[in-house]
Amino acid sequence: QLQLVESGGGLVQPGGSLRLSCATSLATLRYHAIGWFRQAPGKERAGVACTSAGGTTTYVRSVEGRFTVSRDNAKNTVYLQMNNLKPEDTAVYYCAARLASNNNWCSMDENFMISWGKGTLVTVSS
Repeated sequence: QLQLVESGGGLVQPGGSLRLSCATSLATLRYHAIGWFRQAPGKERAGVACTSAGGTTTYVRSVEGRFTVSRDNAKNTVYLQMNNLKPEDTAVYYCAARLASNNNWCSMDENFMISWGKGTLVTVSS
């Protein structure tokens, strides 16, 4: 399993931006599909976005056009750029990984993910 570490969370006003990072010390991250998930207070964890090993990305409708997933394989890091943040985006954000034989596969279903980070808190409030 990969050891994943999220960072970049914090307090931001509505309309603001944050960039979350999901990093590992292993160069094998490039062969993994990565999912971003979030758990809002009192709610179950849910998928937000994912990226395949080949760079294909998928988003849930509520963040499409506002969030962007990208990868920097040289830094063994995946990013979640979050723009135009809304109070309903407040949550603990997690990244998760799964080694994928299909370069175009990724998933926002947590049951498919193997390795998880411990999360980073994002609070959107004025």
